[in-house]
Amino acid sequence: MNINIARIAKKSAPFLSGGLAMLLAAAIISSPEKSFNASFQGLKLWWTLVFPALMPFLMLSEMLSASGFVHAIGVLLEPLTKLVFRLPGSAGWTLALGMTSGFPGGAQGAAQLHRQGEISGREAGRLASLAHFASPVTLLIVVGASMLHSPAAGYSLLAVHWLAGLAAGITVSAGASRPTETASSAKASAARRTSLIRRAISEAADARARDGRSFGRLLGESVSASVQCLMLVGGYIIIFAVVISIISGLRPQLPTALTAALLELHLGAQALTSVTMLHVSGISLGPLELALLSGALGWSGICAQLQALAVLKPAGVRYLPFAASRLLHGGYAFILTLLLYKPLTAFQESALPVLTGREITLSGTFSIETIWGSLPGLVAMHLLMLLTLLLLSAAVRLVSAIRGRSR
Repeated sequence: MNINIARIAKKSAPFLSGGLAMLLAAAIISSPEKSFNASFQGLKLWWTLVFPALMPFLMLSEMLSASGFVHAIGVLLEPLTKLVFRLPGSAGWTLALGMTSGFPGGAQGAAQLHRQGEISGREAGRLASLAHFASPVTLLIVVGASMLHSPAAGYSLLAVHWLAGLAAGITVSAGASRPTETASSAKASAARRTSLIRRAISEAADARARDGRSFGRLLGESVSASVQCLMLVGGYIIIFAVVISIISGLRPQLPTALTAALLELHLGAQALTSVTMLHVSGISLGPLELALLSGALGWSGICAQLQALAVLKPAGVRYLPFAASRLLHGGYAFILTLLLYKPLTAFQESALPVLTGREITLSGTFSIETIWGSLPGLVAMHLLMLLTLLLLSAAVRLVSAIRGRSR
């Protein structure tokens, strides 16, 4: 007798989710004060860290995509993204967005491209996984300046985080097929003899004509879409803060920081901060501790993974492949941190630009003014990331041209 396991699992999913919801409600009723404190902690973290760090980038992505800028950048990044990541050129903007804004910015960008018909559902899943990075605000402020009292350590962790994520993306893309050819890519293939700059300008003009929204309408809809996405993120953070509190109450023998890092990255970083603050200011972690922290950042927490999947729901992205790529990112980050521990710890703070951190007190707290003050540095980092990708793409194009002539 043949049994369709997928169909059975699909039919039982509503009962499972309903049962979990009832258990969660019972746990909240049994300890309302503790649950309220946990939800307030999650709300404060979302409002002071996640919202101001993501809002400008989500609006910027929506507006630049409608204006055709993203499509123009995509044409210029085609040699890199197609050869290395087997994705359309427009994926390059989403990659830079995810690296500089943090999750679920990358997923939002991938969902946007899928909605516009630029990528398939499978490509949207791979692109969202590739662009799923922790925000530099989290690494530089929460982890570096607040927990380790060293902006230099934050920069080191950020470099490893980016390298590990790109390595995981290359590994996942190794067995992938070529990008699906959309109408825009077919048009680009037909106009291959046209110069790259002219193609970029033409693609931007076509994208702007297809969108057709006025600036006022575009601005309003960008704000609305960004706030809607961030409200979803806030709900996930608040509910996972309550779940972490309940698990800590039921299993007090489990380290709170470990549980928080497994489920929600921001709360995990905050828990690790409170643990580290018990020691003398300026303490440095050993190679194993720093590698575990780096691996947790690559894993990003189940909460962040579900946030990305909620944004990608129209693309039909599944959880297990996405979680596997996150595990791969965490594994690469763990190994790279162990291998590069000595060079990383040799960095001097005076040799690195200080993005933020001087406003953070020894209690490990940070204010919304600190986050907003870091936005110019994050925008500059985003532009630098785009420039780096463009230079790499130009190098790949040059190498391909030289090889073509030699043949």
